[in-house]
Amino acid sequence: MAISPTLLTEIETLYRRIYGDELFAIHGRAFFSLLERYHSKRPSWLKKMDENPQWFQQANMIGITLYIDLFSKDLTGLQSKVDYFQSMGVQYIHLMPLLKAREGNNDGGYAVEDYQAIEPRLGDIATFQDVIKTYMDHGIYIAIDFVLNHTAKEHRWAKKALEGDPFYQAYYLMYDNEVIPNEFNKTVPEVLPDIYPGNFTYYPEIKKHVFTSFSEFQWDLNFANPYVLHDIVDIFLWMADMGVAMIRLDAIPFLWKELGTTCRNLPRVHDLMRLFQAVKQAVAPGVAILGEAIVEPEQIYHYFGTEKQPECDVLYNAISMVNIWDAIATRDTRMMAHELTRFPAPKHATWMNYVRCHDDIGWGFNEDFIRSTGRDPYLHKHYLISFFNGSFPYSFARGQNYQENAKTGDARTNGTLSALLGFEEAMEIGHPEMIERAFLRFELIHKLLFTLPGMPLIYSGDEWLQPNDKNHADKPGKKDGRWMHRPVFAWEKVQHPEKYPLESRAFTWLNTLIRFRQTEARFSNQASFQVLPSTEDAVLILQRDEEKPLIAIFNFSEFPKMIHLPTGQGSLVLTDPFTLKTKNVFDGQCHLDPYESCFFNL
Repeated sequence: MAISPTLLTEIETLYRRIYGDELFAIHGRAFFSLLERYHSKRPSWLKKMDENPQWFQQANMIGITLYIDLFSKDLTGLQSKVDYFQSMGVQYIHLMPLLKAREGNNDGGYAVEDYQAIEPRLGDIATFQDVIKTYMDHGIYIAIDFVLNHTAKEHRWAKKALEGDPFYQAYYLMYDNEVIPNEFNKTVPEVLPDIYPGNFTYYPEIKKHVFTSFSEFQWDLNFANPYVLHDIVDIFLWMADMGVAMIRLDAIPFLWKELGTTCRNLPRVHDLMRLFQAVKQAVAPGVAILGEAIVEPEQIYHYFGTEKQPECDVLYNAISMVNIWDAIATRDTRMMAHELTRFPAPKHATWMNYVRCHDDIGWGFNEDFIRSTGRDPYLHKHYLISFFNGSFPYSFARGQNYQENAKTGDARTNGTLSALLGFEEAMEIGHPEMIERAFLRFELIHKLLFTLPGMPLIYSGDEWLQPNDKNHADKPGKKDGRWMHRPVFAWEKVQHPEKYPLESRAFTWLNTLIRFRQTEARFSNQASFQVLPSTEDAVLILQRDEEKPLIAIFNFSEFPKMIHLPTGQGSLVLTDPFTLKTKNVFDGQCHLDPYESCFFNL
């Protein structure tokens, strides 16, 4: 079957919009030949996935993200762990950067030296494809990162540029003097000013200033050059033909550079994302595009595109992640309740919901809403920072500041789920009541995570309450504070759960919740979602589905609360379909215990 003429027309329109008619006349035929080549040789074993292009929308889709070396040492080890995920009910695994990165500091694998080779210590391409097939045979989809904003300076394109090849110098943004770099610097904010200040790096061997947004060893690609687009699309489709089911496009807001702008979220970036989506639909429709756009909430949402002009299939829900932690620290759910329905995913796409990931927590929130509640956004952010680093009085969290600005006091937060929820402190002290409250918080945030529309994502190790790695800085290449919440997976706990009763309890409970969500149709993306009014700021009340409503209630406070439910007058006994526990309700009045979370049929 040939590529849809409608898609071909759309691809041509987008190409002309980005590069103009003149460049399309020069490069267009080669681009379409590339697409036809991949379309004609699409492996037959992947066409079953292509028949279900919305697989990521399934209600039973639960994901985990992990570093291969930390989890299983290498790809061969990962292949032997498929039963672990199947026993949990996990159907999607995001493998953190595994492509060959530069030696030494490589930004956790995000400075790629070779897009079509596996990091040697992890394995090779043949082993990786075996892993993909093994996992697909067990009904588990595999996702990987595609770092397309920049390459390592050791990439073959960059090496040729350093040798003075003008063709490959045009793959990057290079300038003979500081005139244009200085103009960019007037409007372009620095990404990591404390670690890698500046947006440009001067290389004396070629006497050029190179755009390096993230570090001197990560060179920004020049997407205004059609040859860059062709090569990047070639690699994207090569990944798709290996059987990768979801491709995470890294740092997409940075892809297009224009003088006089912030070089963030520019219109051409959205044209590029729409082009990637159209290419994917034409050649490998079963592959999903996951967009990494950790920017302002309004900007994140735009990367979904529209129903008629879709861009990303899945986006990280950093909005809800921050609001969940905000509610944990403040015992106030009003901002979360306000934000949860502001950005509904369009029908073609979905949110990926998470409470922790490999990265730090940046405290970006709706400052206007904070002001509307009589609070100061600056002071509010500093409260969150101090609460989660444990310095605020009576805080139970044990995180650490990251990217701290000594002048402003601004900072981001590192820490494992266990440390931020209070397990680490409670277990060190050995206080039973503190441990139990930490466990109630663990239950609460996971029930909420699984109630939200979208795909829940668990960070590997959180299911076993892994603590912070306090000695990470002593390990080669792990001085970056984010390695604190990236510990080696504790297989000892899996193999000997009887020695770890609390961790085993958390793992067993989470598995039970996964099974419950996977058998409950009202958690599907097709079921409606709304936030119900709450008489208590500390209590969030959600409803899934309208015909057979499922009510989810979350008390973010360590104090008991009395709330009102829309049950009408008279006495009523409600049964939680998950725990089978009952609750008496009289004239709609419902009592909640500290940190209680529950589901009810209405």
